[in-house]
Amino acid sequence: MSDVLLGPLDAGPFDFGEGRDAALCLHGLTGTPYEVRPLGLALAARGVRAVGPSLPGHGGSHEALARVSHTDWMDAVLRVHRELRERHERVFTVGLSLGGLLALWLAAAEEVDALVVVATPLHMHKRFTSLLPLAKRMRRYVAKRRGSDIRDAGARARHPSMAAMPLASVHELMRLQRRVRTALGRITAPILVAHGSLDATAHPDDARQIAGRVSSAERELLWLPRSGHVVPVDHDGPELARAVVDFLTRTRHSLRYVAG
Repeated sequence: MSDVLLGPLDAGPFDFGEGRDAALCLHGLTGTPYEVRPLGLALAARGVRAVGPSLPGHGGSHEALARVSHTDWMDAVLRVHRELRERHERVFTVGLSLGGLLALWLAAAEEVDALVVVATPLHMHKRFTSLLPLAKRMRRYVAKRRGSDIRDAGARARHPSMAAMPLASVHELMRLQRRVRTALGRITAPILVAHGSLDATAHPDDARQIAGRVSSAERELLWLPRSGHVVPVDHDGPELARAVVDFLTRTRHSLRYVAG
């Protein structure tokens, strides 16, 4: 099975724009920063530095990804967040899918000024998940025969993603989900929860649960009616980008800068 990333060559990490505020943009499992690049570009155009790292295990082979734990993802996100915090007045987090889980975990553990989570899977709704610890020993990888969950056929065809999903990585995702579910009540930062109405990967109930269980005084729930899981590059991508920029712009205008 090929490990070659499918799609264009702009799938690497990005660092767009500059300003007093920054946004940490996090992609999904087996994906690349390409998935959140449109959101980063939109934020940079409004004066927010947008940084999109490649999460550990990504950007190479699915064998390499299978060796990475959820704590590796957490440590990497924490490190970049703290680096941005040292250089910027306010730091926002924007996450898609796995990136959304990491954004939620980060907001429960650290000072995050606001966050946006998109298509975030709070639970695994597949029947086989209870057998996953055993299944991953018998079958290490599952081919992604239909490509990514994107309803725009052209966007799906050019979307860069690994050709296989390591079952060990799915198991690590589930471990992260458990951490996040217990931490939701500790999140107090303003939050926008966005979800594609046609998402066949993360259930819409997950978005409702996230919005309902956080302790944030300011919370919004946005449905994107024509999109699947990878909303930023799907039909509703432009609408999502506008909503993310508007939400974070309103949020940063309501917060005071730290003197100094």
